Amino acid sequence: MSAEREDPATDPWLMIADLRRQLAERTAERDATAAERDQALAREAATAEVLQVINSSPGDLAPVFDALLEKATRLCEAPFGVLWSVEDGRIRPVASHNVPDAYAEFLGRESSQPGPESAVARTIRKGSLFHFADAAAGEPYRSGDPFAVAAVKLGGVRSLINVPLVKDKAVFGIFGIYRQEVRPFSDRQVGLLQNFATQAVIAMENARLINETREALEQQTATAQVLGVINSSPGELAPVFDAMLEKAMRLCEAAFGMLWTFDGDRFHMAAHRGLSAALEEALRRSADLWSIDLSEPPGQKSRPGEGSGLQRLLDGEEV
Repeated sequence: MSAEREDPATDPWLMIADLRRQLAERTAERDATAAERDQALAREAATAEVLQVINSSPGDLAPVFDALLEKATRLCEAPFGVLWSVEDGRIRPVASHNVPDAYAEFLGRESSQPGPESAVARTIRKGSLFHFADAAAGEPYRSGDPFAVAAVKLGGVRSLINVPLVKDKAVFGIFGIYRQEVRPFSDRQVGLLQNFATQAVIAMENARLINETREALEQQTATAQVLGVINSSPGELAPVFDAMLEKAMRLCEAAFGMLWTFDGDRFHMAAHRGLSAALEEALRRSADLWSIDLSEPPGQKSRPGEGSGLQRLLDGEEV
């Protein structure tokens, strides 16, 4: 005859075991809920901190990018990250966080450009998020793509995620986060990176608008200042030309400049700024450089050569 099964409702030891099990389940649920709450609070705090940096650094993208990469790598448990700029199909890193030295040196080379099937190139081409579980197992690395090989061998990259920065359906940047182990990112982390990418787009657009406004104001101020010189120097062209050249060089961030006048036959240098002593002395000693006569036959030293900047201007080109 088999032993009768004890009834948990009447056996105190079974009741205790059942209560312990329920307590363990509730504790686990509570801990999981607390962990999710802490993660949510950390994400909200990071987002608020980045927005504060954006507001406190109008037009200055460097501190914004640094803050974005620091928060993203920390919250997504990734050792390093890169923010790329995309222009005319070419990429360059504009900000980075904790990138290994050898990989950073590779990325700084002008010739370092991704192959057509690399993670970066796919992100640009498709304009959508790209999540690579293991870069070392991907076709770009196996086929020897230099960009993919450098990421794995110099940066130790295994799992990675690239989020495009998109405006008007065009990719103008990429937010990249990298792990040095095979550990894909969670959906929550992907969503967080997408949020950070959105903040990067907002910061870049704000900086563009601020810089455009600042440039417009500087141009208007420079024009008003030149008009002031004209009004205060009736009949005198030297101070007007000097003011024009000074404003143009400052607005265009030029190291030196020359202003020429043209009387129909001859170019005359009317003003110059920032010339080296040797070049200024050569100009003063040489009439061929100080005043260019177009009435002389082609081939003369005092006539601008074919294809020169002055000749192309006379031909109606913008140079």
